[in-house]
Amino acid sequence: MGIFNSINISATGLSAERLRMDVISNNIANVNTTRTEDGGPFRRQMVIFQSIEDPKKLPMGKQPQEPASGRGVRVKSIMEDMSPFKMEYDPENPDADADGYVRKPNVTIVHEMVDMITCTRAYEANVTCINSAKDITSAALSISKN
Repeated sequence: MGIFNSINISATGLSAERLRMDVISNNIANVNTTRTEDGGPFRRQMVIFQSIEDPKKLPMGKQPQEPASGRGVRVKSIMEDMSPFKMEYDPENPDADADGYVRKPNVTIVHEMVDMITCTRAYEANVTCINSAKDITSAALSISKN
């Protein structure tokens, strides 16, 4: 694996985590949205990641000379959380049902904040990997100057 491969792998992680942060922000922004274009309350969204496999394919029966390695991560999909909606008694709300209950989004601020912290930490880890790769490259180039 070359130095640029490690930078590219970290770059895919940065892109994926940025999208994940956007989705988390959207969830937080819609924590009180009881009516969407579909007619129901907002449903929490989650980002599903998938590894990017090495594109080198060997003919059948041939074994690779070295272990298979990934090439980073990509967003496989953004799916909706199918957990039940929260029910809140508010008969004055225009979205209340016949019994006076309003279906509220299945977004929990604490859960979203935990996801945001893990997303931030993963982003920082990828930036650290890129900076380490740059430092290694810089040190290797300075050795060749002497």
